[in-house]
Amino acid sequence: MKRDLYETLGVARNADEKELKSAFRKLAMKYHPDKNPGDTEAEKTFKDINEAYETLKDPQKRAAYDRYGHAAFEQGGMGAGFGNGFAGGGAGGFSDIFEDIFGEMMGGGRQRRSSGGRERGADLRYNMEISLEEAYSGKTAQIRVPTSITCDVCSGSGAKPGTSPKTCATCQGSGRVRAAQGFFSIERTCPTCGGRGQTITDPCTKCHGQGRVMEERTLSVNIPAGIEDGTRIRLSGEGEAGLRGGPAGDLYIFLSVKPHEFYQRDGADLYCSVPISMTTAALGGKFDVATLDGTKSRVTVPEGTQAGKQFRLKGKGMPVLRSNQSGDLYIQIQIETPQKLTKRQRELLQEFEQISSKENNPESTGFFARMKDFFDTLSD
Repeated sequence: MKRDLYETLGVARNADEKELKSAFRKLAMKYHPDKNPGDTEAEKTFKDINEAYETLKDPQKRAAYDRYGHAAFEQGGMGAGFGNGFAGGGAGGFSDIFEDIFGEMMGGGRQRRSSGGRERGADLRYNMEISLEEAYSGKTAQIRVPTSITCDVCSGSGAKPGTSPKTCATCQGSGRVRAAQGFFSIERTCPTCGGRGQTITDPCTKCHGQGRVMEERTLSVNIPAGIEDGTRIRLSGEGEAGLRGGPAGDLYIFLSVKPHEFYQRDGADLYCSVPISMTTAALGGKFDVATLDGTKSRVTVPEGTQAGKQFRLKGKGMPVLRSNQSGDLYIQIQIETPQKLTKRQRELLQEFEQISSKENNPESTGFFARMKDFFDTLSD
């Protein structure tokens, strides 16, 4: 007895087109023969969900199934005539959604086949952490990447030297076969060649027919000055070697910049918080800051400097990527309150407080005057 089509896809009988497609995509990715080589049960399940989706996605076929069940599509059944315009692998058929599913998978997934059974290698990712100083000046880094490379014995063909792959006798080189199901025709990957269109009867002894072998490679990566955290660098053709002479994938290097002890970055600008003493802020003074270009810059603090004051050092920030410009360095002042005062220090501060005038603390004096007016307004 055939299983209910809605049950096969795991959807309700009132499921819309979007729900049908979503359910099919998930099941197709799970049970596809390429992901379950040699698993006959998975292959049967894959065939069933394909038949179910092909029927239910078509409004006319679905209406016939809802009314007559599987009998609508049996020889001489009520479904004769509902198959107009349908052929396995045609426009809008399974082959389209198959490409839709696997075309979204990058690296490690099914790659589109090229002629002669060659497949593009997977893209690879490498995470690299650099210091802010290295991001400022740029560098050339050497990295070691474990990957697959083209077999040097068979030159990537997968066949033993002196032999060559042969056209698959099952699919005649197309990589796809069709199976008749009543009025329908279902196209699937050729089980003999795995969709490659060719078979290797005498495989290479080094790569065992894969055309590639595992090896750790050393690559040189140029890190340009001014590069930002999260930047991705692409090395074309430095990814995994393709199967049987197929093109290599790409290597993507994802950069992260380590937090710095003194500087915070915002684009091309740098920020640095510098604590100074209360007396330096009141009387004025000078201090030096080290910059990423290896020099020192002197900052002059004027008399009466307040907490939060910023000083701008033009051109002392990060280089702007691929230009001759640079950002700025901003020094933000933090005023440190004295701690663990001696008796004499306390006496001096108390004396200073007593002889201070409103002009010495204009901001606090003004603030509390406005606050008093505010309370007076509320009490009226």
